[in-house]
Amino acid sequence: MHPAPSVILFTSLSGLGFGLLLFLGLGVLDVSGWVAFAFCFVAFGLSVGGLMASTFHLGNPQRAMKAFKQWRSSWLSREGVAAVAALTVMGAYCAAWIFLNMRIAALGFLGALLCLATVFCTAMIYAQLKTIPRWNQAMTPVMFLSFMFAGGALLSAQLSLAAVLLAITTIVQLLHWMLGDRRFGEAGSDIGTATGLGGLGKVRLLESPHSGTNYLLSEFCHTVGRKHAQKLRGIGIVAIGVVPVALLTFAPHSHATAAIAVLSHLIGLLSTRWLFFAEAEHVVGLYYDKHRHAA
Repeated sequence: MHPAPSVILFTSLSGLGFGLLLFLGLGVLDVSGWVAFAFCFVAFGLSVGGLMASTFHLGNPQRAMKAFKQWRSSWLSREGVAAVAALTVMGAYCAAWIFLNMRIAALGFLGALLCLATVFCTAMIYAQLKTIPRWNQAMTPVMFLSFMFAGGALLSAQLSLAAVLLAITTIVQLLHWMLGDRRFGEAGSDIGTATGLGGLGKVRLLESPHSGTNYLLSEFCHTVGRKHAQKLRGIGIVAIGVVPVALLTFAPHSHATAAIAVLSHLIGLLSTRWLFFAEAEHVVGLYYDKHRHAA
């Protein structure tokens, strides 16, 4: 898949934002006034900013509102409905917290559940796509949710808990790669099944179906070199987990330590999320012999 920057920012930033909102809704921070405002501002900035970034990937942004009407069958619509509900409830919770110094626990808990539902719906947009076997697995929503919890704990200054969750997230990411690398082969699709000619014998591509590029090639047949992918995987793992966990475990807890850990995690998150899209092999690539990584 083509790793569009808008979608990478959307899935990365919104996950962090809703993760922070979840922890704020659970009342883990004993702060008030301007400090509470700062945490809420960051959480809403990341959440809304991520959602706004996703609109740049729409073919016709003017029709974005129509996406909300298909909530019975579309995970994209469910994500939109859940996101609006989560932001509305958490907006009321944060307003009462900041301006009235009231922590309405029931409202915060409801908001936290809606934040969880939003990120789950985001993950299911990708996990339910049978045409992309790498995404079509149970570890996809687990990965999205693990990043949400780890990022939320880190941004809400729950540093000891964040170290544990970051370690778990690192393992989950590795498992997603390990299982994802086998998914295309396990799906049983090849150029023979794609063309319907497999029953006649071994099928091979004589020449490309098109003399030039087209939408399918540019959007669904992105290839990334195997060596480059392995390097990026290594950088991602070190950045999302190894460096932050080491800092939070062995370095004295301070604002500087937390800031470096957050920056490292963000770099790793963007790297692994880029790979999430770049390594995704759409079955349409079988027609162009593009379903394998470039050497």
